[in-house]
Amino acid sequence: MLTRLLKHLSSPGWWARRAFRANDLAAIGAAVKASEAKQRGEIRIAIEGPLPLRALLREESCRDRAAALFQSLGVAATREANGILVYVQLVDHQVEILADRGISALVPPTEWEAVCRRMETAFAAGNYQTGMVDAIERITALLAHHFPATGDNPNELDDAPTLL
Repeated sequence: MLTRLLKHLSSPGWWARRAFRANDLAAIGAAVKASEAKQRGEIRIAIEGPLPLRALLREESCRDRAAALFQSLGVAATREANGILVYVQLVDHQVEILADRGISALVPPTEWEAVCRRMETAFAAGNYQTGMVDAIERITALLAHHFPATGDNPNELDDAPTLL
């Protein structure tokens, strides 16, 4: 715990903005928008540098933090229970994908884990935009199979990534 605490406390707050520049964020937002035109799922991207002290003291895992953000960012409130949160924890070098109940009933966790590991590999090589856009394309393929687009497909969540 102490090592993780010190690592987060010594990491700069602007870490996420350094890894994901404005042009990267615009490309990711455009990829989410294009994805949501092909399927009915709602994708939300959250990218976080150092964790808040409170989360560190509670020893929140990456998955715990993603679950909290799943609620606070409104991903759990989609009409068809078809929200997806892609959470990137830059300091811990971890990615989590959480799917709402409508999707998790149809897509096995191993599919999301494979997307996460591929993203982590891209990020480790410094390919943040490419890794994220590739992940969005993979998510799109999974969702298009189970939640194909229809005429009634409102945009319920912000397409732009959230930097925390």
